[in-house]
Amino acid sequence: MINVSNLSYTYQDYQLNEIRVLKDISLTIKEGEKIILLGINGSGKSTLLKILNGLLLADGEYLYKKEKVTKKWLKNNNKTFRKEVVFAMQDPSSMLFNPTVYDEIAFGLKQFDFDDVQERVHYWAKTFCIESLLKTSSLNLSGGQKQKVLLASLLAIEPKFLLMDEPTAHLDPPTTGWLVDFLDTLDITSVISTHNLSLGQELGKRAVVLGSEHTILYDGAITPLLEDIELLKKAQLVHQHKHKHDKLTHSHYHIHSWN
Repeated sequence: MINVSNLSYTYQDYQLNEIRVLKDISLTIKEGEKIILLGINGSGKSTLLKILNGLLLADGEYLYKKEKVTKKWLKNNNKTFRKEVVFAMQDPSSMLFNPTVYDEIAFGLKQFDFDDVQERVHYWAKTFCIESLLKTSSLNLSGGQKQKVLLASLLAIEPKFLLMDEPTAHLDPPTTGWLVDFLDTLDITSVISTHNLSLGQELGKRAVVLGSEHTILYDGAITPLLEDIELLKKAQLVHQHKHKHDKLTHSHYHIHSWN
């Protein structure tokens, strides 16, 4: 479904210095795969998701359904691509802009010419248990409610590829648990970024790890990754702190947990 080869991305800071964000990224994503994108803040996770969503163009090659994604291709195939590839940014507030929750869910349906807009809005509102909020402004919702509205609006248009950037960053533990369970039920190709290993193993079986040098450190099954402490240390996905047991003090590495 997706093939990325030798992908690199740089930008200029305010002093016109070239800042490398991604370097020689190559991976293949098959239809139906659920991939967890792991890495510390600044490793390039968000940038890679934006490239896969066509918001940024990078050096190298990005093939979507064997078609090379370029500025010209995106212009010629914009409506189809935007319907098939959706992106939930880290802060749902940045993507909610309509007067009411109903309008948020209906927006994409109208843009892509669905006939049964009202029925679909109510179906997805019921799915996410937000029917009572349909007349409410998104500005007045909690972080968890906003996440539900955003997901409902994205999934309502029946996308083929879901990208999510740190989807639990603004959620409390109960809502995080709900989201994990819900995403597990979806039959959709997805790439979900997080720096939380404990959460990552709940969301998929394949992990792609970006390191501080903005390259891929690991691409494979998540279970062996969790057993490789040296790799986890290199990726800075584990932390170390002291423990006190009566008069004894010791330290060891821990996996960051969402519980």
